[in-house]
Amino acid sequence: AYLSCLPNIMIMCPADEAELMHMTATAAGYDEGPSALRYPRGSGTGVSLDGGAQLLEIGKARQICQGRDIAILSLGTMLQTCEAVAARLQASGVSVTLADARFAKPFDKDYIKALAINHPALLIVEESSPGGFSAHVLQYLASEGCLDGALKIRIASLPDAYLDHAERARQLEISGLDANALTKLAQEILS
Repeated sequence: AYLSCLPNIMIMCPADEAELMHMTATAAGYDEGPSALRYPRGSGTGVSLDGGAQLLEIGKARQICQGRDIAILSLGTMLQTCEAVAARLQASGVSVTLADARFAKPFDKDYIKALAINHPALLIVEESSPGGFSAHVLQYLASEGCLDGALKIRIASLPDAYLDHAERARQLEISGLDANALTKLAQEILS
């Protein structure tokens, strides 16, 4: 949260090793201020690194799939889990938009506002403690009037507590950030 207060800082959160490669190149080419990369914990997902590093458009999210019933906005390494949640929801007949925020700062304000306007429900998933990316997104959406209507919004993040040492998967399960818990949360939002 401290880093997000610095002016002109760029904070990126890679979803996999290919994104890490692109974000490293993007950080090296960023001259408008400091940049930070949230280095993922654990092993990579095994995605291809063919094609080499590409510079990313600063602050732009990427859409994974388009739907209409619920938007899931993932930050960083939670994307793979969110893909599993989206697949489960789609198998049960729910139309899902899944987006990878990529940037915690600056974040894609226009795209996130469109998610809030064009979906009845929004789930923001991040592997950090309260007061991080999701707090900035909520403040922005509130200032834009996006929270004045019928939008149902929930945040899934780590608890504001110390977690016992364990494998990442176990810590996510304990924190309610595994595919089972997130699927249940999304279904509760939609009901």
